[in-house]
Amino acid sequence: MQFTIVGAGAIGGVAGAYLAQAGHVITLVDREAAHVDAINREGLRISGYRGELRLPMRAILPEQMEGPLHAVILAVKAQHTAAALEPVARLLDPDGYVLSMQNGLNEEVIAARIGAPRTIGCFVHHGADYQEPGHILLGNEQPIHIGELDGRDTPRLHELQAALSAVMTTHITDNVWGYLWGKLCYGALVFTGALLDQPTRVLLGMREIRPLLVAVVRETAEVAAAQGCRLMAVGGVDPAMYLDRSAGAEERIYAAWDRQIEAQRNPRSLKVFTGIQRDIMVRHRPTEIDGQMGPVLAHGARLGMRMPLLRMVTEMLHEVEQGRRALGAGNFRELAARAGLAA
Repeated sequence: MQFTIVGAGAIGGVAGAYLAQAGHVITLVDREAAHVDAINREGLRISGYRGELRLPMRAILPEQMEGPLHAVILAVKAQHTAAALEPVARLLDPDGYVLSMQNGLNEEVIAARIGAPRTIGCFVHHGADYQEPGHILLGNEQPIHIGELDGRDTPRLHELQAALSAVMTTHITDNVWGYLWGKLCYGALVFTGALLDQPTRVLLGMREIRPLLVAVVRETAEVAAAQGCRLMAVGGVDPAMYLDRSAGAEERIYAAWDRQIEAQRNPRSLKVFTGIQRDIMVRHRPTEIDGQMGPVLAHGARLGMRMPLLRMVTEMLHEVEQGRRALGAGNFRELAARAGLAA
């Protein structure tokens, strides 16, 4: 197959490299000129979980794209979706499609611009980090799930599944929205965790803030449930557990976190910090919180749900991005106090 991958960073770069290695024709598109130059000059290097790989590949800037385009993988940060999609929309052939290999509800943005029939949903959960121009670190592997937005089974899904299986194990689902909302529940946890300069396993082990963390994630899970979404497990964790308010429900959540902490004592993943934390601590750039959690807040508002905790987390992360707030456990104490929760 021939793919145009818009966004050659952590996710798009990994996908492009392993698709190319399997014999597919790949054009990488990225707005960072140094990254494009390094790929064209020295090839794309993938290091980490699977060892070393360096492949000669073609990379271009967005303004160098030419149509018609047929199979496009969009792999930019959520907040850049609309801008990155615009040149693609003008060049996409009538039977072409865009696969959103992103975090968030970007399929809504894509479908609004090019139409739902030309939009394919995708859930990714493997870890990867941009290291420097021309170099991506693959931190771990996780299955990919792809699906039509209306849940239909179509020939193009099976064609994509065969191709993407060169990247990671790939499954077809009739409930891609359930995976996307499940990842947003996970996102609510890790965006809150980005207020701390410690790995997620440290966050989950801070027992004094566990009620706060449950409450933040529960806000997102309840928005999904209010829309009739059937949440799907992410990384072996079922986000539907946050909807349970019966006796002992929170203790069951804490037990699941304890199992995660134990599993991470001998981690297979080479990723230590989340991509959100790296945006703050390493790359010194805005996080995806507006692009990922902003639509969650918008859906909640439409349904009459206030979501005070997620709004406060968003506000505090903006202050971190602007250099007006330091990372640390004190942020959780402040958040808990403002929310009326013990911490």
